[in-house]
Amino acid sequence: MRFPLHDETTAPDAARPALEATRKNFGMIPNLERVMASAPALLQGYSQTWDLFDETSLTPVERQVVYLTANYENDCTYCVPWHSLLARKAKMPGEVIEALRSGAVLPDARLEALRGFTRSLIANRGKISQAERQAFFDAGYSETQALEVVLGLAVKLMSNYTNSIAGTPLDDAVQKLAWRKPTIPMRAP
Repeated sequence: MRFPLHDETTAPDAARPALEATRKNFGMIPNLERVMASAPALLQGYSQTWDLFDETSLTPVERQVVYLTANYENDCTYCVPWHSLLARKAKMPGEVIEALRSGAVLPDARLEALRGFTRSLIANRGKISQAERQAFFDAGYSETQALEVVLGLAVKLMSNYTNSIAGTPLDDAVQKLAWRKPTIPMRAP
């Protein structure tokens, strides 16, 4: 395997504290962090940015909407299962989780505005229209929360890109939630 799955005994010294903290806080070390340990600065940046996103004014469910939207848009077969589990733990309704996994419109208008804003940021490389920005604000989100979405996307850039490059194997803990991006059938002319 080109990208080794490190643990606290095989990782570079600089990565060991982050791996130990992950095991302590999460009860295990997911394969993503094991891969990231080859680049200790990446692992540390990812862990710190994750923690900072947890401190934002977005609710746990809203944070998972940002994460799952990015995972879907970036076709991250590793992250969608994990965030499906984390969304359940955050008490996100099952129909919202399934809509996020399938790319469908969310049944909750406020969460759909968040999903649309997040999706637009990704699709347009941050250059969204005034109308898209206003739809986000009209749903009750603030300027601070718009910037907090950017922080969440920074977390996902690190994880989604790492998984794409490394082909990170899915952990046994989420195998039952395995995911492939659905194909959208083309319409006849």
